[in-house]
Amino acid sequence: MCKQLDEVYVATDDEKIMACVQGFGGKAIMTSQGHRSGTDRIYETAKRLNFAQDDIIVNIQGDQPAFQPSLIPLLVEPLLKDKNISISTLKYPITDKRELSNPNCVKVVTDSYGFALYFSRMPIPYCREEGCDITYYKHLGLYAYRVRFLEVFTRLDEGKLEKAERLEQLRALENGYKIKVMKSPYNSIEVDIQEDIHKAEEVICPEGA
Repeated sequence: MCKQLDEVYVATDDEKIMACVQGFGGKAIMTSQGHRSGTDRIYETAKRLNFAQDDIIVNIQGDQPAFQPSLIPLLVEPLLKDKNISISTLKYPITDKRELSNPNCVKVVTDSYGFALYFSRMPIPYCREEGCDITYYKHLGLYAYRVRFLEVFTRLDEGKLEKAERLEQLRALENGYKIKVMKSPYNSIEVDIQEDIHKAEEVICPEGA
């Protein structure tokens, strides 16, 4: 349903996932089990498929099973318009206050130009005074990269912030690389815990469908 994508692969280190994808006729690549992050796994796949340095890869993480296909052109738009941008991702306004205190819901703050200042599992920014006019944003786990950026990223050491928050995108920020963050018109259900599976199933296959 995403016409901007030329090919779709599942990159995994799990034989059950590999067999499942091949079972429905999909393309799967078995990768190393030693990767520090999903982005490192993506780069191994890009090398094995001989992608060019300026090719754009969209990373749809496995915990995003029910995203809107129209998010893909929004995600890749910054890279198509500006060759100096090497990585982009998405944000969506938080409307459920429970998500603010949920560490599985990653929060993001951006500058006036739409570039990420920080990602955190904690609510950011902190409102020191009551009634401050702040919209909190959650990070949606979809990325677009240029292959040449992935090559650089995977050679960087794991940063202290990345290790503390367990958020791989902080490795880029800690090393001075900018991440463009586009505001999504749609939310996307993430499967982080067992209870989230039922929410995703309701979206993918509504009752009576």
